Amino acid sequence: MNDLVDFSVVGNVGVITINNPPVNALAQAVRQGIQDGVNQGVADAAVEALVIVGGGRTFIAGADISEFGKPLAAPDLNSVLTSIEDSSKPVVAALHGTALGGGLEVALACHYRCAVAQGAVGLPEVKLGLLPGAGGTQRLPRLVGPEAAADMIIGGNPVPAPKAAELGIVDEIVEGDLTAAAAAYAARLVAEKAPLRRIRDMDEKVASARGDEALFEGLRKKFSRQARGQPAPYACLESVRNAVELPFDEGMKKDREIFTGLMASPESAALRYAFFVEREANKIPDVPKGTPVREIKSAAIIGAGTMGGGIAMNFANAGIPVTLLEVTQDALDRGIGVISRNYASTVKRGRLSEAKMNERLALIQGVLSYDDIADADVVIEAAFEEMPIKKEIFAKLDAVCKPSAILASNTSTLDIDEMAAVTKRPGSVIGMHFFSPANVMRLLEVVRGDKTDKDVIATVMGLGKKIGKVSVLVGVCDGFVGNRMLHGYLREANFLLEEGALPAQIDRVIYDFGLPMGPFAMGDLAGLDIGWRIRKAKAASRPSNQRYSPLGDKLCELGRFGQKTGSGWYRYEEGNRAPIEDPEVEKIIVETSAELGMERREISDEEILARCIYPLINEGARILEEGMALRASDIDTIWINGYGFPSYRGGPMFYADQVGTKAVYDAIVKFADEQGPQFWEPAPLLAKLAAEGKGFLGR
Repeated sequence: MNDLVDFSVVGNVGVITINNPPVNALAQAVRQGIQDGVNQGVADAAVEALVIVGGGRTFIAGADISEFGKPLAAPDLNSVLTSIEDSSKPVVAALHGTALGGGLEVALACHYRCAVAQGAVGLPEVKLGLLPGAGGTQRLPRLVGPEAAADMIIGGNPVPAPKAAELGIVDEIVEGDLTAAAAAYAARLVAEKAPLRRIRDMDEKVASARGDEALFEGLRKKFSRQARGQPAPYACLESVRNAVELPFDEGMKKDREIFTGLMASPESAALRYAFFVEREANKIPDVPKGTPVREIKSAAIIGAGTMGGGIAMNFANAGIPVTLLEVTQDALDRGIGVISRNYASTVKRGRLSEAKMNERLALIQGVLSYDDIADADVVIEAAFEEMPIKKEIFAKLDAVCKPSAILASNTSTLDIDEMAAVTKRPGSVIGMHFFSPANVMRLLEVVRGDKTDKDVIATVMGLGKKIGKVSVLVGVCDGFVGNRMLHGYLREANFLLEEGALPAQIDRVIYDFGLPMGPFAMGDLAGLDIGWRIRKAKAASRPSNQRYSPLGDKLCELGRFGQKTGSGWYRYEEGNRAPIEDPEVEKIIVETSAELGMERREISDEEILARCIYPLINEGARILEEGMALRASDIDTIWINGYGFPSYRGGPMFYADQVGTKAVYDAIVKFADEQGPQFWEPAPLLAKLAAEGKGFLGR
């Protein structure tokens, strides 16, 4: 038929096989091939049923992303689905791997669906600020009911095939060769004279929900937290309701109108940008695709604390044996105990089987001697954030580890080159900065030292992907990219307290902007003592004339370290993580303002937002000038995946372009006049872009 779609006949069944690796995306030739295959099968008197199956490792994992934002060449997907649905012979979708987005919509247009147990289905378009554009919102509610459909469409997460079978999305779970099993299933349907079951004509699952205001109000509340700041989740819910209330064709017409509006929204533009640039981060100009990599079959972690244990779980989850090294048996037992409890909690929530938990725990071994990690392919130290300790560890690793081993540090701020200098293999030393909790957070800052070999960079970037991380390459500087930018954000938040704001106001403004929590709630969650230790270590090098807020230090001196001590910027009741405003903290803040000779004033939400977010942009510009990040988009990927910057705002540099670099520059100049230039001098790159009317992303 064409190079991407093949038609063959098995007995009395026509088999349409898609071969568009790696994910059988719905490119124009695939759409045309499916439509031609259906037409050919319908026209062939010897063919009594049809099967659509994906070649390779998956069914259809969605649209062809290279076509995003461009006019689609005929046939469009809806035309293809109509051809399938209107076939005079039963059409069966045979699912394996993933059937996502347009892939599931193809399956829903078929009359029946079979799948292997290891497959998954889903409609993730909401994560791009869109809704399923080819009838997913109209067919799925008719098949599974509006509530289950809303969970899939607004949640955007894939559903395993067995669960899909429970819901009624999949009609038959099959084993063995998928094509043969699907053809046999289709032949059985013919023999049983099974009806041509068109989902568009189904009514039973939606009829009972018509006029049910309570159902849709409940769904609106259920997804309100996920939906904050975004139109797409509510638009998807509206489309699900249209499936309940309107005839199919009218619902489809409404869908097209809603889809067009979402496609033009700034939120969808930001989400689509974030999707593409996350993949762009893997492209390193001087480390091209095909650069040789080192084989990683085993790993070792130095330190079984919170970070070390979390890092170890990443390797075990990926099936890589990992050894945890500690200095005492007690510390080792504690660390492995925490790992075991973390896995048990996941099992309890139904997200992991007990068998899988035991498999992963069996991959984690605890040891007390450096000699026991001599054969590890990669070693990551996760010790205290103090340079003398780290240098001592790297010297020991250099002495015992095999020559091909990669030696990595999980440091969040310290100089990788200084650590590499105590070894005889600086080319094999690299930073792997995980974010806490390391077994949950997606970001991995890969820190390139001056002498890090290219094959080491290529290996670690690939390893990050294997253990489920979004890896971004950065250079060596204090705080690298993410934490270096965070410093200005936290600094201004503290200064705003001294000038008249309170923690709850600042946290509310930042939360309303889209971050999961504000700086003070975040500090309490992470532990205020961590930053206090770092500040004390750097106190001697801080210029005496530099403005410095003592507020965080004052809280720590009182033993207020955050949630773990029951009080920090807020107070906490036992067993409850909800922050409660504390008059004692307000008293400390007001007294500190007086000590510093500051007259407290009312501070607007607009000033708070600009004072907290614009330092990120200004420091990001300096990072780009210095070459510490390869691209502005890499900075955005770091902040979205490591710091909770709302993806529907695209990251700080994308956001700067949306606001306008001239507007950001003018605000920074204004703050420099009001606050002094010490922290508010505009970065030269920002000034240049503002003067030229350009953005960080070349627009």
